[in-house]
Order: sequence, then C-alpha cells, then structure tokens
Amino acid sequence: MSPVNRFQTSALKEMRTERKKLPVEAGTQTEEFEYLFSSLNIDRKPFDRWEFVQNEEKVKFYTGLPSFDILQNFFEHVSPFVAYKSQNLTTFQEFVMTLIKLKLDAPHQDLSYRFNVSLSTVSRIFSSWMVALDVRLAPLINWPEREDLWRTMPQCFKYSFGNKSTVIIDCFEVFINRPSNLLARAQTWSSYKHHNTVKVLIGITPQGTISYVSQAWGGRTSDKYLTENCGILNKLLPRDLVLADRGFTIAESVMFQQAQLAIPAFTKGKDQLDPVDVEKTRGIANVRIHVERVIGLLRRKYSILSGILPIDFLISNPGGSNTSD
Repeated sequence: MSPVNRFQTSALKEMRTERKKLPVEAGTQTEEFEYLFSSLNIDRKPFDRWEFVQNEEKVKFYTGLPSFDILQNFFEHVSPFVAYKSQNLTTFQEFVMTLIKLKLDAPHQDLSYRFNVSLSTVSRIFSSWMVALDVRLAPLINWPEREDLWRTMPQCFKYSFGNKSTVIIDCFEVFINRPSNLLARAQTWSSYKHHNTVKVLIGITPQGTISYVSQAWGGRTSDKYLTENCGILNKLLPRDLVLADRGFTIAESVMFQQAQLAIPAFTKGKDQLDPVDVEKTRGIANVRIHVERVIGLLRRKYSILSGILPIDFLISNPGGSNTSD
C-alpha cells in the first residue's frame, strides 16, 4: 500500500472514530459518508460539480451565471452536442473551463495549470465547446413578433415614438491580434479604434432583450455597409421604426423595407438645431442608452470581449470577403 493510500485509510478510520463520539441525532449512514468524504479531499478534481453545488458566489465569479441550478441546466442543454471528449477531465470540467475562459479571459497556460492538462487539450476543449455553444444558444436570440412588442412597450418609448419602435441597433468592436496576411490586416484595421478589430452589429428590443447579433466583420467595415449586408433589414416590417446613431446613414435602405429610421439630427452647417430636432434628438439619446448598457454589460461580464482575441479564434468566411465567424 502506498503512503498516500495508508494516510487516507488511517484518516478515514480516525474520522469514523471521531464521528462515533458525536451525539446520534437521527443520523443516517448516508449522512455519515457525506461527512467523511466532505472532510477529506479524496480524488477531488478541480472545478468539478462539488465545488459549485453550494457556493453561489463561486458560480457567479467563474461563470457569470447567477446560480448552480442555471449552470446545471445550461450544461445539460449544451453538453450532448460537444464533439471532443477529454480523457483527463469530466465533461462538466470542460464546460467550466470554457466559461472561465469567457468570463475571466484566463490565458490557456493558466487553464492548463488549473486543470492539470496540456495546452493543446485546453485549445481543443475550448474550440469544440464554442462550436456547441453557438449551435445551441444561437436559436435563443429571437426577433419578436410585432404584437408582443406593442403589448409590452416601455413608457419611455411610447412617449417619444408611440408603438412603432422595433429595434435599437449599434456596433461594437473587439480587438484582435494583428493578422500576418496583408489583406486580412487591411480588412480588420479600425481607424476609429486604431487597432485591428472585428465588428459586430447588435440589435435590442425596447424591452432590453437582444433580438439580433450579426456575424463578425472586419473592423474596416463601415456601420452603414455592415447593416445593409448582414441581413437585419430583411426582418423589418412596414411601419417599423429603427433607432440608431448618426453613423448609420441607412435611411434609404430602411425605406426599401417600408420602415423608418430615427437618428439624432446632424448639426453640421447649422448654427443651432430647430426645437423639433432638439426634442427628437433628446428622445433618441434617452432610449439609445439601453443598447449601450447591454454592450457594456456584456463586456463587463465576459472579459474576453475586452481583451485581444488570438487570430486562431476567428474562422474566415469564404462566402464574404470581409466577414468571419
């Protein structure tokens, strides 16, 4: 018998002796074993279920989810669709590893040490789980029915725009490493951020839920071009109202869908705005803050969006010269 096994056996015997000395109050054999194994770390693997079951704070810190029940349901929803299975980690550990990467933007080397696996294993686990997450979670982003929007329209939108508001759109950029390919380097260079980036268009409902997320485009792509070519305009119905910032000069494209665009008034060439334009701009600014809050929440909750993505996290889209997945 090895020294470790002798120690564990001796410790178990000692704890059983101490346990017998305790008062017996409706104790059961199951409770005894739970006590014994909770008092001694025997073959406990890092970040397995037992670490999260009764520790909501740890769930929030490492995964960004509010409770273990949601974490468990999330895991059961995605795990059957993961192609790669590690020999050294449980499926639950792989899942938690992926969430830690997204939440804390932990380096692969750090995850390798934490989970006691190789760097290549970390990379394969993250890639396979991201594919499964995309397949299972993408359908949860729904474009709502017009009647549902009208029935639950917030008062601040009703006051400024009636029941016509359908979506508030904005773009956000995520830094990426500098590509070695010259064409890719040019397509991803953002003159606004002064860095290589990918750009994503996001749409939220007046109620604050995310209703649309585009594919990632090169940072060089203008907001106008991205909006006109990502497919969001095809979802508009006649008399829908789209709220956006000044950079979205897409009024004609929106009109082709018999919808309307509301953007802040331009001040160029004017000494001052008309009172009507001032009121309209104030109304748009008051409601557009909602989409900025959603983007800010995503960046704060999942640090990977605030860091610099490695190039191998991106998959070039051969169907479009400027898009990636």
